[in-house]
Amino acid sequence: MERTLFHKILILLAIYCSIACSSASDNLIDASKLKMFVDKLPDMPRIRGYRVVGGVSKSKSLNIGMFKKKWKFHRDLPPTPVYAYGLNYHRATVPGPTIEALHGVNTYVTWKNHLPPNHILPWDPTIPTALPNKTNGIPTVVHLHGGIHSPESDGNANSWFTAGFKQRGPTWTNKVSHYPNNQHPGNLWYHDHAMGLTRVNLLAGLIGAYIIRHPSLEVPLRLPHGKHFDRPLIVFDRSFRSDGSIYMNSTGNNPSIHPQWQPEYFGDAIIVNGKAWPRLTVRKRKYRFRIINASNARFFRFFFTNGLRFIHVGSDSAYIEKPVETKEILLGPSEITDIIVDFSKSRSKVAILANDAPYPYPSGDKVNEANSKVMKFIISPHRTVDKSKIHKTLIKYPSGDLSSVSQTRYIAMYEYTSSIDEPTRLLINGKPYEAPVTETPKVGSTEVWYVINLTEDNHPLHIHLGLFKVLDQTELVKLEEFKECMTKLNDAIKCHVGNYTRGKKLTVPAHERGWKNVYKMSPGFVTKIVVRFSYIHTNASYGFDATAKPGYAYHCHILDHEDNAMMRPLKVIK
Repeated sequence: MERTLFHKILILLAIYCSIACSSASDNLIDASKLKMFVDKLPDMPRIRGYRVVGGVSKSKSLNIGMFKKKWKFHRDLPPTPVYAYGLNYHRATVPGPTIEALHGVNTYVTWKNHLPPNHILPWDPTIPTALPNKTNGIPTVVHLHGGIHSPESDGNANSWFTAGFKQRGPTWTNKVSHYPNNQHPGNLWYHDHAMGLTRVNLLAGLIGAYIIRHPSLEVPLRLPHGKHFDRPLIVFDRSFRSDGSIYMNSTGNNPSIHPQWQPEYFGDAIIVNGKAWPRLTVRKRKYRFRIINASNARFFRFFFTNGLRFIHVGSDSAYIEKPVETKEILLGPSEITDIIVDFSKSRSKVAILANDAPYPYPSGDKVNEANSKVMKFIISPHRTVDKSKIHKTLIKYPSGDLSSVSQTRYIAMYEYTSSIDEPTRLLINGKPYEAPVTETPKVGSTEVWYVINLTEDNHPLHIHLGLFKVLDQTELVKLEEFKECMTKLNDAIKCHVGNYTRGKKLTVPAHERGWKNVYKMSPGFVTKIVVRFSYIHTNASYGFDATAKPGYAYHCHILDHEDNAMMRPLKVIK
């Protein structure tokens, strides 16, 4: 009874805030009026996740806090209130520090919540949300995206905690997260994962890069290296008010149902490493960029305005077998691309990294002047020595062996709308996160999943723990007929999905045929993936109990969808 009353009060407060805060939208900055390329690209602080003793690498424990502070996103914007990761308040940044780990060397992190009771952004109590009955702080929990580690350290959405660990979610276990780093080398990122608050906590700034290095494998590749020539680029979008604060609409599409929740957040200012449309002076040589799309909902289709090309060496957390050259890159929210750009091939002194992806993707609005530019590269005219190489073969991992598949699953994506045809929630297999687990893969198993997208949006599907290869995407024919059956029966087999997967096929781009942990599920298509719940680089078993509580999850990585409530539990069994 008390909890019901408490939630009613929360709803009334949210509605009041929606009305009271709406006038602030009048102070929304026109991003196109801000001058581009006036700030230098920052290189976020780098923290070693290991220590060296007598020439031997040893495990290391880190204390990384979450702090409320102010951050300067643009020369002409007032400082912005943010939430930032860092070793202490003064060193906290947006994005947070880049953690550099070593393969096979343990990294332990105590994530410390120093955030105040009241959020800097509006949130919606009518969606499943990690809020204690008596709010004494903002709930947070850190997920290392792409990490292969125990469930206790995976950042379960209900493992949240408030400042000083005073209040903890129902699946919280311990203060220290253990990252064994026994997986293949590659790019990961860490971010908040608190139930129902992921979209606002990330918007506030709780994001950062994490790299696992394996020198004996990577040094022979002779790719560009060192802090000047090997740089993470964390890209996201934000809108701002005239006082510098982050703008997020405080009124939802269906305010009588969800006072604040909206199906996607889009900002007009494009931020790279914490600066809006930054610039970087480069030499005439090869550079490596590890690009992370940390946006809530925005897809990017990157290209260079002067025709420079991208050479792909990795996708998400894994290297690909052979380099692939492209003119453009489509990157969904939370996807990572690992690329080489050779600026010696530029015929101009300036290269603009641009974007032309509609939003929402693929059938939304065209980009405008502000969100069509990403950053500027100024190319030094002087020649420089470049000893880096791009070999014909990088790192080869086993293919997805269909002969060992132990289970086939059908994963359907639904969107539900109100009487005015506005989205009210999105579900996977028609079930909320709280419904009993239905996906129970065995440790070491290989499965085939058919992901059926019955919505009009492209959904980047992320699977915790498991890695997968995309085999094909097939268009659904007689889509409305099939959707009608699925809405009624919620069973792909009973609805004879095979009779509808007869349309055109989409080719999986060459640079995305390796092992991934996120992929873009095209609307009106069935995407066939082979999922592996084991290491891809060795036959060794996990060095931890993957079957332990609280388990894992899989979800759409459009954060507004994940929060309401396009996420399902994943329970690994023996």
